[in-house]
Amino acid sequence: MGARAQYVVVEDGAWQRYYSHWAAGRVVDDLLPGPAAATRCFRANREIDEWLDDVWCEGAALVDHDRRILLWFAFADSWADHMAARAVLARIWPGWDVRFAHDGMGDLTHHLGLGRDLTRPPGWFEIFEPAGFADTECTEPSTVVSLRLPDGSVRAWGSDWEPIEHLAAGPGLIDRIVASPATPVPTDMPSGGVHFDPRARTVSLWAVETVAGIHDWPLPRWHNWSLDFRGDDHTRQAKLLPADFPFPQPPLTAALRRLGDGLSTPLPDNGPLLARAMAAPGPEGTAPVVNPAALTPHEPADPSPAELTALRTTLDALIAGAEVD
Repeated sequence: MGARAQYVVVEDGAWQRYYSHWAAGRVVDDLLPGPAAATRCFRANREIDEWLDDVWCEGAALVDHDRRILLWFAFADSWADHMAARAVLARIWPGWDVRFAHDGMGDLTHHLGLGRDLTRPPGWFEIFEPAGFADTECTEPSTVVSLRLPDGSVRAWGSDWEPIEHLAAGPGLIDRIVASPATPVPTDMPSGGVHFDPRARTVSLWAVETVAGIHDWPLPRWHNWSLDFRGDDHTRQAKLLPADFPFPQPPLTAALRRLGDGLSTPLPDNGPLLARAMAAPGPEGTAPVVNPAALTPHEPADPSPAELTALRTTLDALIAGAEVD
């Protein structure tokens, strides 16, 4: 089974869908060289007339040239990897509204005016009754859960559940959280966070991964509660956490370097060389001959040497800034 990816390109009022059976893990890499390179790459894939759903689609991108909007989602190995990709895309796609598609395929179909339920059957959001709370002794939890207690103080725990699973468990989870033992302070940033305030009946959530269904609020069992969805911004929860349970602040340097490791070496620009060779006079009575095999060809769907050079320059600048910070 492959890591399936879907791409949508919008241009001149029309849109087309494309499909790759293996490229979900490369969505970020294909976006990094910029709008033109990403569009060429996506259009080089097979055009299809159907939608993947959130189960089968592990990465996707929608490039809207008409409105200059990029929507994308893909799995990131860590908070730092996600934030590094966001930092690079913000610079390489200047003038574009670059958005992480937290609602998965729902964000893409919604952008096209097709609603969020096109790829989701009724009742698709699975709820469950918690038998306990996902406390863990791991110092690298998937989620940090914080809770405002009746006296106004805030406690926090690490959890090995994904952020959206805490909402699938319903408000009944809160009593189990209160009864849970303390967990270790995180040594690495989690993939998301959830904050419960029972007195105000509010839930706040952030994540660097998809949280499909988050825009269908209220989710089952959360009626009369309000949602404060923060996207991938963890700073509000960071301000709420108790002093003895802070978020770590890992540098982005290593994650930025990993993005650079995935790049190929820019090919030489052989255009001027080829032009000079063709213009050179041949022996009297003959025409000049240029052997194309002597030149390194550039695949049309690949990033050009200029695009790769611009990307490397951006990465170097971001790395230098991260090292200073």
